[in-house]
Amino acid sequence: MGNDALSAEETNRSIVDYRAVQQSERFQRLRRRQRGFVFPVLGACLVWYLAYVLLASYAHDFMSTPVFGSVNVAMLLGLAQVVTTFAVTTWYVSFANRRLDPIASEIREEIEAEIADASSAEATR
Repeated sequence: MGNDALSAEETNRSIVDYRAVQQSERFQRLRRRQRGFVFPVLGACLVWYLAYVLLASYAHDFMSTPVFGSVNVAMLLGLAQVVTTFAVTTWYVSFANRRLDPIASEIREEIEAEIADASSAEATR
């Protein structure tokens, strides 16, 4: 059973021209959209994190400013780092569901159709 699955997988690899898929206009559009989101957000998050680290390293008086009770600015900014992580993750999932997944599904369905056509052609031999 395991060997059959492996040989079927190897057959599927030879059927699909993945290089052609990568060079297709749809795949390139998918990559542009994904990178157009990821790189700017990554840059902003890195700047935000670096600002926090620099403030913690060089602005001790500012970071130790009490806000309420024992909570100071450093603690709030540290918590904001965590909140930022969850917010960016939620934002990316929403973006991917709306803008990336439809294109990826089209590409996957096209590849699966090629595999099915090749498998049915092979079965009729």
